[in-house]
Amino acid sequence: MNTRKTLAGIFTVLLGFGLASFQGKEDDRNFQIAKNLDLFNAIFKELDMFYVDTIKPEEMIQNGVEGMLALTDPYTEYYPEEEVSSLKEMTTGKYGGIGAAIRYYEAKDRIAVVEPTEGMPAAEAGVKAGDIILSVGGKEMVRGNMKPQEFSSKVSEALRGEPGTSFILKVLRPLKNDSTVLEFQITRKNIRTNPIPYYGMVRDSIGYLSLSSFTENSAKDFKKAFIELKQKGAKSLIIDLRDNGGGSLAEAVDIVNLFAPKGKEIVITKGKLKQGQGSFKTQSEPVDTQIPIAVLVNGATASASEIVSGSMQDLDRAVIIGTRTFGKGLVQTIRPLPYNGTLKVTTSKYYIPSGRCIQAIDYAKKNADGSVARIPDSLTHVFHTAAGREVRDGGGIRPDIEVKGDRIPNIVFYLMNDDLIFDYATQYCWDHPALASVDAFKLTDQDYEDFKKLVKSRKFTYDRQSEKVLKNLKEVAEFEGYMDEAAEEFKALEKKLNHNLDRDLDVFAKPIKEYISQEIVTRYFYQRGAVMERLKDDDDLNKAIEVLTDAKQYDQILSAPSGKDK
Repeated sequence: MNTRKTLAGIFTVLLGFGLASFQGKEDDRNFQIAKNLDLFNAIFKELDMFYVDTIKPEEMIQNGVEGMLALTDPYTEYYPEEEVSSLKEMTTGKYGGIGAAIRYYEAKDRIAVVEPTEGMPAAEAGVKAGDIILSVGGKEMVRGNMKPQEFSSKVSEALRGEPGTSFILKVLRPLKNDSTVLEFQITRKNIRTNPIPYYGMVRDSIGYLSLSSFTENSAKDFKKAFIELKQKGAKSLIIDLRDNGGGSLAEAVDIVNLFAPKGKEIVITKGKLKQGQGSFKTQSEPVDTQIPIAVLVNGATASASEIVSGSMQDLDRAVIIGTRTFGKGLVQTIRPLPYNGTLKVTTSKYYIPSGRCIQAIDYAKKNADGSVARIPDSLTHVFHTAAGREVRDGGGIRPDIEVKGDRIPNIVFYLMNDDLIFDYATQYCWDHPALASVDAFKLTDQDYEDFKKLVKSRKFTYDRQSEKVLKNLKEVAEFEGYMDEAAEEFKALEKKLNHNLDRDLDVFAKPIKEYISQEIVTRYFYQRGAVMERLKDDDDLNKAIEVLTDAKQYDQILSAPSGKDK
């Protein structure tokens, strides 16, 4: 018997079984898809025909779509035709409007201007933060039965429009002893969100550049600012990516290209289909491959920001300072849908130069209740930078130097949520029509006393987590029979944890003052002022300056550990 022929026959049979099995699974999957789509269609038709009340087709289908997308990840989203413009704005940073941030203002049940954008129509017309919007183009802006978020969207849509079109904006401006109604004629124009709110010299030879987003042409803006800093004498650079939620992958690669050689592979994407796979390399000659760099990051540094910070770390091109980043290693693609809708869908994961993917959550492994959890450090893997330093995947970018910032106290959240910091800033502007400069501004002790008076006059209260935890502990102790023995201890704790507003305003004065100061400075100097104010007392910045002024420390951080050269 010919053994080779026998084995070949067996292999052919097994291959046939394998192909048949694969084909069977694929046929079954296609059947399941067709079956469930038919069921969905049939159920909707039955409800539409027989349900006792008239159903709203668009709302019902929208809920079905949202339920379907809830089984994916937070970045896969459907945009109906009327919302596609918001997606375009998110990716390009451009829209037609007046250039002003707005939000719901509960005290007046209206929409308030939070911040006009410097140099844009609203600011040039004289609109100020704190103005309450009454009408747009003669149409009164009232909430009615809308939710606050819906109301904000409605007013935002009214303010936007084709560049060159004009309208009358009527606002209520709070003044010291009264309020007055003002009208502004505003002409809309193309608004572009500035991705670089501030750049400048923070020391004689150290340049600083804050990057807030990765929208269209942000790399060109970055390059221009960087070259200007070099012309001013910058011998080292601090790139601030804190609170930068990301954006365009291509823009991120182009920014890394300013500091890395041409032809260097920065990002690889891997997806289920060929369209989701790709390689992104630096395309141009760099501006400077030698300048020492520190990159500031925090927990809100995500996506394209992590491509920049992670790539600079993998290439040993910068020292990363701050706290661990968010951990978004996913890439989204825009797909057109019928009736001018759009689907933003996650199509791949990205991998930076060391080969690692920094995605922190596996959305395919959701808990029974739909919740997800970060990948534990014990399940992450070691990779190596170009110099051989150890880095890890699966949990964001871990800084080379961790600087633990102060946690924002609970009271600050409630003071902001109740508009008390916002209202005090408006009040402050009544008494101070102008400020000489950001550097000259300082919130005085008397200013803070005035703020405390405002807080108390509003009968401000807030939830204290310690009181909630103590209440729960008492209930558990009572249930388990420990209450009698622990009664005195609980009384002592209740006394110490008693709600005391005066005490809390004094204990947390430092962080509260910082938020007040940023709100005030923004009124006069816009976003650049807010960034400059933040830098006055910034632990991350101070650590970056320390590292960049110590060449030995800088080189040591970016060098491979002894005996571990790759």
